[in-house]
Amino acid sequence: MLLPPANWLPHAPLEHLRLDWLSAAGIEVAILRLDQIDPLISGNKWFKLTEHLNAAERAGAEGIISLGGAHSNHLHALAAAGQRLGFATVGLLRGHAQQTPTVEDLQAFGMQLHWLGYSGYRARNESGFWEPWQAQYPQLYAVPEGGGGLAGARGCAAIHSQAQTQLAALGWQDFHAWWLACGTGTTLAGLVLAEAGARHVYGALAVPGDHGVAAQIESILHPAGQGCGGYTLFDASRGGFAKIDPALLAFIEQTEQASGVPLEPLYTGKALLALKQQVEAGRFAPGTRLLFVHSGGLQGRRAMLAGR
Repeated sequence: MLLPPANWLPHAPLEHLRLDWLSAAGIEVAILRLDQIDPLISGNKWFKLTEHLNAAERAGAEGIISLGGAHSNHLHALAAAGQRLGFATVGLLRGHAQQTPTVEDLQAFGMQLHWLGYSGYRARNESGFWEPWQAQYPQLYAVPEGGGGLAGARGCAAIHSQAQTQLAALGWQDFHAWWLACGTGTTLAGLVLAEAGARHVYGALAVPGDHGVAAQIESILHPAGQGCGGYTLFDASRGGFAKIDPALLAFIEQTEQASGVPLEPLYTGKALLALKQQVEAGRFAPGTRLLFVHSGGLQGRRAMLAGR
């Protein structure tokens, strides 16, 4: 059994985000706290997994095999789900064996790990990559890196629904656009599909532009019948994936003190700082209401902020 009980639906609170730079610009932001849906199966990763788990269940699989790095939020959520729901998990990891808080959790959750090196991991998108792994683990269902693809995007429709049902409690009848971090672009693509042109979706890239996120988004939207448009991407990577600098750390510390919302430096911290820069540049007119997605990933900050 790969699926949770039918009555188990993670709930993400929607809250006002009150910060001086938003007030000064006359911009209202509500934050969807995906970090609070579950202590372990946290953030947008669960939503991206749901349709993959449905497909695995239909295929009669006994578990999931997928990919990620030594701090992977996706593998962390997958391994935790496997332990809780009782299905097998295998992780194919980038680089060489190392111990991080995330890796220690993966092992504690019972995930079997294989380290691919860097060249081996780069081959993950090549034809035939999965063949030896499916031969070794024929009972497992292969899920793309980060829970990506059209199935992952469709699972994110529930994120849209959770926000929509909570607007009235905020005193909002509607809002103008979404803002969120992008790693693979899957969650953004899911929101674009759910909106179907009704609202714009802004994505703050946690990776440099040459990582192909725009192409990945289009590869999801086109098969789903969604034409180009409906979203805008901004480079929020600050020089590269996992690049952390003093200005970013200072912004995260100040924001956490002012708002009480915990952030991490790979996704949500960079995305919110990019929003501040765009607000201060005058991109949004006073009176604009935005919905910011907190995509979780707080488990990864244990190593990223260690010793800083």
